[in-house]
Amino acid sequence: MKILTEKNFRFEIPEGKKKERIDLFLTNHIVNSTRSKVQKLIEAGFVKVNGKIVKSNYSVKPHDVIEACQPISPRPEKAEAEDIPLQIIYEDDYLIIVNKPAGMVAHPAYANYTGTLVNALLHHTKSLSAVNEAGRPGIVHRIDKDTSGLLVVAKDDYTHAKLAEQFSKHTIEREYRAVCWGLFKDRKGIIQTNITRSKNDRKKFTISKTEGKAAITSYEVLDEFEFTSYIKLNLKTGRTHQIRVHLSGIGHPVFGDSTYGGNKLVYGAQLPKIKSRLENLLEIMPRQALHAKTLGFIHPHTKKMVRFDSELPDDFKLLLEKLRN
Repeated sequence: MKILTEKNFRFEIPEGKKKERIDLFLTNHIVNSTRSKVQKLIEAGFVKVNGKIVKSNYSVKPHDVIEACQPISPRPEKAEAEDIPLQIIYEDDYLIIVNKPAGMVAHPAYANYTGTLVNALLHHTKSLSAVNEAGRPGIVHRIDKDTSGLLVVAKDDYTHAKLAEQFSKHTIEREYRAVCWGLFKDRKGIIQTNITRSKNDRKKFTISKTEGKAAITSYEVLDEFEFTSYIKLNLKTGRTHQIRVHLSGIGHPVFGDSTYGGNKLVYGAQLPKIKSRLENLLEIMPRQALHAKTLGFIHPHTKKMVRFDSELPDDFKLLLEKLRN
């Protein structure tokens, strides 16, 4: 074994090694590790075999090269309150509607133990639901780190349960806005597929005909530009990365999305003429141009329909301005 740093490990499996699950192998070979911690590392994509991310049940074989990386910062026992500004759209005794900025993670996780929405919420209020584990108080649902927009946070367990039920039944109104590559043949449409975790990269998801869970996204084109479209999307389901995976799957990746091909300068024969313009636009929007604009649901206590709306963030507005001009 060669230790690259105190948090990085490399194992070259010798000839004659009997097959063994990788989670068990790493638990036995990394000091002070436990199987559950190792499995979380694997799930988060911090373990590779021969350069590829694997699952916990992968069988270690002779000549395999295993690389394991633990996050540099130690994981705290529980999330700590931090004085981080929040844009609160609405708040009452039971819930909070937050307009999350791009770049903020919803709750502490590997490599993001501080600076999260949860850290900010703990500073703002002492009342957050305890339905989740200690690191995710109040979090009913999430949006990706580099997606901006509205989230509902529960202050008590009853509110959390009733909101979660609505998400489970897909009765929540969730409207997004996005800029994506290309022009659509139809102004309106529905994308309906299964979505499953990628076998090649555990941090990514992909469309599948046979595996995963059903996912439904409807879209409507609001404006068209030379090589991009501005669209409205409504989620009928709430799978991880759903909009990004669906749009990439139909050849219209979200502009700026580095994970699903939205930051690649691929535009056929026109590319040499417009390359500098595209590069300038990607500098304006170095993250996915995706915003959770509207959120609607039945309030668990008043039993009335409530609907909240948010403005597009400044980088999104600037991108649209440049595209229109």
